[in-house]
Amino acid sequence: MRVGLFGGSFDPVHVGHAHVAQTALSRLGLDKVVWLVSPQNPLKGSPTPLEKRLAGVAEFARGPSMLVSNAEAHLGSAYSIDTIRLLKARNPGVRFAWVMGADSLASFHRWKGWTQIFAELPIAVVARPGMQLKALTSPAARRFVGARAAPGALFAAPLPAWTYLTAPLNFISSTQLRATTSR
Repeated sequence: MRVGLFGGSFDPVHVGHAHVAQTALSRLGLDKVVWLVSPQNPLKGSPTPLEKRLAGVAEFARGPSMLVSNAEAHLGSAYSIDTIRLLKARNPGVRFAWVMGADSLASFHRWKGWTQIFAELPIAVVARPGMQLKALTSPAARRFVGARAAPGALFAAPLPAWTYLTAPLNFISSTQLRATTSR
């Protein structure tokens, strides 16, 4: 089984997130995408309460291939690297990939254990509007430039391995939504 782990604060969740999840699902031939709703992103301020964000994600993560999870809250994990390791240990028969938007790759080098995430599982980066140059010249992309794989070869490539998935772009972002609703 191939499962994409799509982590984030999803504050608020929007169609751009659904676009990232759906693009990874179809382009990588995933069986499932698990939306890992983070209780607290260490790089961001206080989020909307977790239960409200989980309910919002459930509105966008539709269909049998999309699962919504608060695993990080249950596992007591504050960092993606810890969550990844725990999920891999509990599900040894599953082939996981990390799924993120290009905006996340641009700042990925700020995440705790980011180089270890590359060593733990393949990474799929989905194009986001205006982020291609920032993402593909980011410290993470430069560090692992030789590990870039074609989408169809991602799961067969030795780790570290990552791919950049292009698709029709969706221009919605959480930052824009928060700015509009706080006026």
